[in-house]
Amino acid sequence: MKEKAREFATLAHAGQKRKNSNADYITHPIRVAERLEKEGFSDELVCAGYLHDVVEDTIYEIEDIEKHFGKRVAEIVAAHTENKSKSWKERKQHTIDTIKHADKEIKYLIVADKLDNLQGLEKDLMEQGLKVWDSFNAGIDEQKWYNESIVQNMRYGLANHEIPHYFQEYEQLVRRFFQ
Repeated sequence: MKEKAREFATLAHAGQKRKNSNADYITHPIRVAERLEKEGFSDELVCAGYLHDVVEDTIYEIEDIEKHFGKRVAEIVAAHTENKSKSWKERKQHTIDTIKHADKEIKYLIVADKLDNLQGLEKDLMEQGLKVWDSFNAGIDEQKWYNESIVQNMRYGLANHEIPHYFQEYEQLVRRFFQ
């Protein structure tokens, strides 16, 4: 099932590129899924890692995800998918609210995604300078608010033994990046 999800996501994102980069977009979902798999998480969560941006950024709908990968994968992807008809601030507030009250698998996916995005942004800034902000809907102050809010809410409801190591990695990156 994981290989099928990777192939589906690769086809869905064909031709798309990462912001500020010539890298194929699929490199991001692959890194997210690999991080989740490395933690030993469920096949459903790893599949959701590959598929997490498909509904948001391609022609496919959540029903396509459910048809091909089952209800649980579709639930995880749906919880992570932003409604692009809303403003940037509304979408990000929804993600903050989601991560605070979501079950642990959804938290794991959101943080893995945000960590990879911020790592990519840090690399782009080192290579290209401040012009990278031109391709974003929100500037550094808004990005700081958003990422710090994710950090503040990501552990809510989790026992210490349920918190993966990369949560700390994300928190440290947010502190360093937005200091």
